[in-house]
Amino acid sequence: MSQFEKKLAEMGVTLPEAPAPAANYVPYVQAGDMLFVSGQIAKEGDTLLTGKLGDDLDVADGAKAARACAIALLAQVKAACGGDLDRLVRVVKLTGFVNSTADFTQQPAVINGASDFIGEALGDAGKHARAAVSAPSLPFGVAVEIDGVFQIK
Repeated sequence: MSQFEKKLAEMGVTLPEAPAPAANYVPYVQAGDMLFVSGQIAKEGDTLLTGKLGDDLDVADGAKAARACAIALLAQVKAACGGDLDRLVRVVKLTGFVNSTADFTQQPAVINGASDFIGEALGDAGKHARAAVSAPSLPFGVAVEIDGVFQIK
């Protein structure tokens, strides 16, 4: 078990199998030591975490959805690294999309659900640049989608 997976286990998290793409794209692309992971939608098990922030979801609901996206991102990184998450050097950047109403302005607080989780799980390797933006809708009505850029060895 990798050092990162040991920390995840301490946090009560086991990475799932990397989700398959939902359309005509690949889940990740490696260019040199950079790994670009396609957007991961908010899902726990087989249940999509749907809804709109500022309407039927609050910031805590959104942060939970963002955390689920972060877990899926790490599952994709593990798959890209042949099952060895210790090949992860650092998280470079996350871009979070929040399904929200036009007057909702707390997108950063929602995406903190992913950033806080990544930071706790990965320590210094989890420190990353980030964007958190609003979207009028997301695939399948999910609350959050996040993509990421990672450095691997």
